[in-house]
Amino acid sequence: MKAKPTTVRKILSSNLKKYREKSGLSQEKLAESAAVSTMMIKDIEGCRTWVSDKTLESLAGALKTDIYRLLMPDTAYEEEINKIIRNDLEDITLKIRQDIDVTLKNALSLRELST
Repeated sequence: MKAKPTTVRKILSSNLKKYREKSGLSQEKLAESAAVSTMMIKDIEGCRTWVSDKTLESLAGALKTDIYRLLMPDTAYEEEINKIIRNDLEDITLKIRQDIDVTLKNALSLRELST
């Protein structure tokens, strides 16, 4: 009986394909850039094989990304991070607007007092 791919293998498979397509690379071009065989890329993306640390390093370099990104669970994590960043930026923008309003009111008050 054939063993099911581990979760980490599935994550690597999915992320490798995602970053490869995002970079506009075919499996053949990625294999060439990473100095591995096209069959190796097909086997990784198909969850049929695992990689050495050296191969993982080569793949990340060819994809111009960090190794950990190839092993990190995908969208849910990124979406959550983006949501937090978006909320923080909205809070900061609101605070800046409030500060500008207060500064403008103070400047107008000083101008009225001086005339």
